[in-house]
Amino acid sequence: MQEGTTPQRCLIAKQVKWIPYIYLSPFIILFSIFGLYPMLFSAWISLHSWVLGSSLDQMKWVGLHNFKYVLTDEWFYHALYNTVWLSLIAGIPQHAIALPLATRLFQMTPQKRHILLCFYFLPFITSSVAISLVFNSIFSRDFGLLNQLLAMLHDWKFIGFKPLNWLFPASAIDWQDSSHIRWVIAFVVFWRYVGWNTLLYLSAMKTIPKELFDAAELDGAGFWQQLRHVILPTLKPMILLALTLSLIGNFQLFEEPFILTSGTGGSGQAGQTLAMYLYTTAFAEGDFTAASATAWLLFIILFSLCNLTRRISIKNDL
Repeated sequence: MQEGTTPQRCLIAKQVKWIPYIYLSPFIILFSIFGLYPMLFSAWISLHSWVLGSSLDQMKWVGLHNFKYVLTDEWFYHALYNTVWLSLIAGIPQHAIALPLATRLFQMTPQKRHILLCFYFLPFITSSVAISLVFNSIFSRDFGLLNQLLAMLHDWKFIGFKPLNWLFPASAIDWQDSSHIRWVIAFVVFWRYVGWNTLLYLSAMKTIPKELFDAAELDGAGFWQQLRHVILPTLKPMILLALTLSLIGNFQLFEEPFILTSGTGGSGQAGQTLAMYLYTTAFAEGDFTAASATAWLLFIILFSLCNLTRRISIKNDL
């Protein structure tokens, strides 16, 4: 005890030291029960042979057998290919459009900007189930709006001729077909998340000093020149963050492909992602040990990709 410090002050100091942990305790308790415990349990059962519903005493240690089983399953690589394909096709256009869009919004008055941003951001906060159901009706083969529109354009007559019949198909397109379903899923994912990325870039643009834009205007720089020479160099850290978030989100795609393909993955499993493969393994085949191994393989893939982006950012001083 320091000289001049009373026992009562020491007691108060000890109590104050514990106060932050008391405030944090609800989160720590809930995370331990619903986050940390399931995570550790899935790691544990991924190394065992176990049937769901049986007692824990019947667990049998199998080491890395479940990982070998998943890594030798051709459908795992099929789902991995679909996931990578969707990540690129749905992810890259999001950022290619979100950046110029955010720049346009940034140059508008605050009132116009807020109204338009609400429309762009609306798909992100809308239930993914509702979005998928709406697009499911749009892309329906027999009663979908898109097929009806294509048929109407095919049959459109001008002076007794059908000038567009060579351009649009006469029969209805099956959008669930393996050659179309990935494009449909990619379009829905792109439409939903382009507003989110626009918001990220717009928020970052507000931190750019106004003097830079004034100087660019004095030099005669137009929209695309300002975007290339002022905005892009300044937004490199945010671009890296947005790309990383898109990468993580796209590798965890589940709701959109699951509902659009009615949980089947579509014709030839062309729309099955890694998250759907994991779900099917666990709840359709009842193999929770292999599903846990798949979850940890997905974690390793994501961790490696995020580590790669971190190294790139460090190398380029972002």
